[in-house]
Amino acid sequence: MHLDPILPLITAIALTLLVSGLILKKLGQPYVVGYLIGGVVIGPDVLGLVTDVELVGHLGGLGVVLLLFFVGMEISPQRLLSNWRVAVLGTGFQVAISVGCIWALGSFLDWPLARSVLLGFVISLSSTAVALKLVSTVRGVSPALGDQVTGILVAQDVALVPMLLVLGFLGSDAPSTWIVTRQVIGALFFILIVLWIARRTEIRLPFVRKLGSDPELQVFGGLILCFGLGLLTGALGLSTALGAFVGGLVVSSARETHWIKDSLEPFRVVFLALFFVSVGMLLDLDFVSEHAGLVAFLTVVVLVTNTFINAGVLRLFGSDRASALLGGAVLAQVGELSYLLAAVGIQAGIVSEFAYQVTVAMITLSLILSPAWLRMIQGFGARGAQPDRPAAAGPP
Repeated sequence: MHLDPILPLITAIALTLLVSGLILKKLGQPYVVGYLIGGVVIGPDVLGLVTDVELVGHLGGLGVVLLLFFVGMEISPQRLLSNWRVAVLGTGFQVAISVGCIWALGSFLDWPLARSVLLGFVISLSSTAVALKLVSTVRGVSPALGDQVTGILVAQDVALVPMLLVLGFLGSDAPSTWIVTRQVIGALFFILIVLWIARRTEIRLPFVRKLGSDPELQVFGGLILCFGLGLLTGALGLSTALGAFVGGLVVSSARETHWIKDSLEPFRVVFLALFFVSVGMLLDLDFVSEHAGLVAFLTVVVLVTNTFINAGVLRLFGSDRASALLGGAVLAQVGELSYLLAAVGIQAGIVSEFAYQVTVAMITLSLILSPAWLRMIQGFGARGAQPDRPAAAGPP
């Protein structure tokens, strides 16, 4: 009997992810960290089980799209719009401060403006997948904080488009007028969709009732809702994840589509795991070991800087000090979209190969350390709050 050569590979990947997931669960870490470490283990630098990083990355990209679709299903459009100031203005402030900090450093080191702007953009984007996992696992987090963090993550995803436009101009590869026009029209169109959804208490989708009674067709109906709008935003020059998020908002407003989450949950788990596996496979262990001190230093600096920048933004828009610090820690890591910005930077000659490898290593390490960083900030906040407790109870 012929043995398909891909079968041992799939089995090895599944086994690696299962073992790493069990170990990380035992240690109280989210599965995401296990997927990242699993990617490093099965990647070219360790076991070499998988060498086609690009293919795994493409498959993993579907996981990010599905994740945003699920996020849209779990959030109320009305609550999302009620936090638009935090999402839009807060993200704008956060990106501007990040770019300003890197620009100041770049001026001291005599960097070109394009490099400073690129690296500022890179550190300003948080990881949607990791941040949402951290928010959901933090005990005692208020719904308001969760909505604010979700709104910021969505706004950052939208901000990727103007970031790429700016880098195109700085890299002497300015986009055409048609591309810019198409992106503006697409953004306005989807803003109108969100506003329309928010003004209606309930919407009805065609053929939903028929799909609701057929488990097999439910799967394909759910995939069409997710990837269909993602395809539309991609065709308009926007992020495919943005379209999936809007699709999730549509589902959350359609009362007859409660079955979609159950139908697509296995796809989300598998493809999102593949995304983080691909991220782990990008890590060049030889480079990291050679420049371990530099990578570790930059990662800590970025985690600290992002925590306080995001905490300051949340504090500015009304969060109490403890919630703002917690939200800042949740958003401290550098996100998956920053890999795309780094790739654009090296292709356009904005950064060198050395700077690109440092950036990739820093992003990956920040993702791995993010849960531990959050726990440390939580512990710091708890210790800071302890002296106030006796005073609140009155004199002994």
